[in-house]
Amino acid sequence: MTPDHAFPVAQRDAVYRAIRERRDVRAQFLPDPIPAEVLARLLNAAHHAPSVGFMQPWDFLVIDSLEVRRRVHGIFARENEKGAQRFSGERQQVYRRLKLEGIVESPLNLCITCDRTRGEGPVLGRTSIVETDLFSTCLAVQNLWLAARAEGIGVGWVSILDQDELAEVLGLPERVYPLAYLCLGYVSEFLDQPELARSGWRQRLPLTDLVHGNGWGHALEDEALQQALGEVARP
Repeated sequence: MTPDHAFPVAQRDAVYRAIRERRDVRAQFLPDPIPAEVLARLLNAAHHAPSVGFMQPWDFLVIDSLEVRRRVHGIFARENEKGAQRFSGERQQVYRRLKLEGIVESPLNLCITCDRTRGEGPVLGRTSIVETDLFSTCLAVQNLWLAARAEGIGVGWVSILDQDELAEVLGLPERVYPLAYLCLGYVSEFLDQPELARSGWRQRLPLTDLVHGNGWGHALEDEALQQALGEVARP
């Protein structure tokens, strides 16, 4: 018998629920402030993310200044117009109708950065793939996002920003990269499906099309796994 390290069923299901119901929130923010103790729990969850070589390359910039957020929103507005111009016809019209940020509407913004020099000298596990510091910081973002969902807090990642301008607004050292600019706050609702899926922009790909066996494009030899994949992917 192998040791049973599994969570109790209710706790296990809660983890999967947070993953399934996590949303990129843009338009449902409420003005209610996030209590300090709740925000501290979220930041602690992010800080407990795994990192290659245990380098922990992240820092957290808590941004509640309306002036700073308005400056960041100005960057977004310029870059969003550039983004709209990349599409044409009906696709551009749909793009312009999408709500793609909540920088000012949310009560709090958070920038999670990556210090690309952290670790002092060669970092264990980073000698072949130098981008593992960025990958590790993304794990901190996901930890925070799932913890936020469990707390009833929405998170929106604003990716339509000029990173150099953002770094200047936030006064970041040259070695520090602004990896994720997030909007945080309690919300009026969590949508039953991702907003881009609901708007018709793009739908979730079938999981069974994305799992390969022993090499790219090879079918799974385990028929039971293939069947199980189809079952878990059902709504």
